[in-house]
Amino acid sequence: MMQTLTSIKALQDVIQEQRLAGRTIGFVPTMGNLHDGHLSLVRKAKERSDFVVTSIFVNPLQFGAGEDLDNYPRTLEADSLQLEAQGNDVVFVPSVGEMYPTGMSAQTQVSVPQLSETLCGASRPGHFNGVTTVVTKLFNMVRPDIAVFGEKDFQQLSIIRKMVNDLCMPIEIIGVPTGRAADGLALSSRNGYLTAEERSIAPELNRTIQACKDAILSGATDFAHLEMSAQERLQAAGFKPDYFAIRDSNTLAEVTEQTQEIAILAAARLGATRLIDNTRLAAPK
Repeated sequence: MMQTLTSIKALQDVIQEQRLAGRTIGFVPTMGNLHDGHLSLVRKAKERSDFVVTSIFVNPLQFGAGEDLDNYPRTLEADSLQLEAQGNDVVFVPSVGEMYPTGMSAQTQVSVPQLSETLCGASRPGHFNGVTTVVTKLFNMVRPDIAVFGEKDFQQLSIIRKMVNDLCMPIEIIGVPTGRAADGLALSSRNGYLTAEERSIAPELNRTIQACKDAILSGATDFAHLEMSAQERLQAAGFKPDYFAIRDSNTLAEVTEQTQEIAILAAARLGATRLIDNTRLAAPK
């Protein structure tokens, strides 16, 4: 029977019991409105640990002015049913007051420089500080052996990995491939904002990324031209591109001769909805 907990103390008491029984702890942090992409993370955590905690917390610290904090879909009842069906053990649903008892303006923040300042970090100032701060707090509450994140937000995954490494956190970070609809659109809670017409256009983001990947695999080396062409293709389809970038997947910096793996990352608005996606490939030698 899955437990639903709302206080940090209750959560830590349950986890302490499991630790004393010798069980390993898996953790999946989410903002709720769960889809099969999220559930694949829970399934991976089940494979890799004995006891799985999933958190649902819409974190105001990572939303900027004018972003969709108030409208972000909150579907706790449906989420809980889905988690229980996957064999999740605890769902942790703290209030904002439980997470930030002294308020957010006085909250100590965790910042990962450089990685947090490019791509999504450039267009959403402060966003990743909000992510790394809340994830650090959750890690300290749960003290998991493993934590599972989706690869759809590849920059976020890279930042979390660097934070864990830099701060010597004894947690294995596991990335899970992006879940997709049949037409290739990356699964996202924000897909629900799309109108029917926008939803029919949305898979073009992934198709544009894949076309760029195919071009590189076919020998194209002018990455600046590929990026510009991809942005033009997205604009023609009705998107407002935020960025389309070909980067070193390890550093998210420009590709160099030392690059082992390339990441192609894109963010674009379609109507009122901001969509992100990415893919990776071995760097041509």
